[in-house]
Amino acid sequence: MRIGIDLGGTNVRVALVDDNGIINVIKEPCKSDKAVDEIMDHIKEMIRKIKTPDVTGIGIGVPSAVDPVRGIVYNVMNIPSWKEVHIKEILEKEFSIPVYVNNDANCFVMGEKFYGAVKPYKDIIGITLGTGLGSGLVIDNKLYTGSNTCAGEIGCISYLDYTYEDYCSSRYFIREHNTTGENAYKAAKEGDAEALQIWDEFGVHIANMIFTVLFAYDPQAIVLGGSVANAYELFASSMHTRLKDFMFPHVIDKLVIKVSEVRDVAILGAAALVPK
Repeated sequence: MRIGIDLGGTNVRVALVDDNGIINVIKEPCKSDKAVDEIMDHIKEMIRKIKTPDVTGIGIGVPSAVDPVRGIVYNVMNIPSWKEVHIKEILEKEFSIPVYVNNDANCFVMGEKFYGAVKPYKDIIGITLGTGLGSGLVIDNKLYTGSNTCAGEIGCISYLDYTYEDYCSSRYFIREHNTTGENAYKAAKEGDAEALQIWDEFGVHIANMIFTVLFAYDPQAIVLGGSVANAYELFASSMHTRLKDFMFPHVIDKLVIKVSEVRDVAILGAAALVPK
């Protein structure tokens, strides 16, 4: 039995997890405007509410840069007081069980690897298309983060005049078309030709990003998540058409691309950080 924690600037979710999934979960607003100690006390209180004697470890996913060895998080998004928090040390001292910390994109790919449609594959990249673009790597069935949890961060790579994140997340709709992904989705579903064209263009950018993924990591499978991935049906066709231009056609023929269907995948992925 493990505990998985998804820490965000809006909510904190803490769950009791076994090999089959979530047994119990609690969700409370994050006290993001408070001091470090007050937020940590809140997390501890939530853990106490859900912890059972057979819990062997705690995994926590955080939207920040992370030192996964020492369990330190830096400059957590939307939590101003969390500049450098030794969360592993604090929670291990409190509960006397191992604590594992990683960033939220890595937790996403871990959740998909152990609980999602890419479970059969050993080399995977998980990509979250939302407010920004996050990504995480599983290589030979193990999470690979690099020295500073930066490995696999495709969104930060230069592309056209900006980065892939600027063209493959909700930023694209705002910056390039002065709309939101949600509005573009609604308009396209109603048959608006301009909106449908926007999604076609978006699919081409996603395919170009996948080219970079293939040259850098050559995964067996890619799994897409995040709010923008919910519109996959609108950009899948142009994406696959563009992928046919890849210089090694047999690679595209073998590549598996899935869209996440796992509920609470970030919590499951955080729990999966705890070794069995």
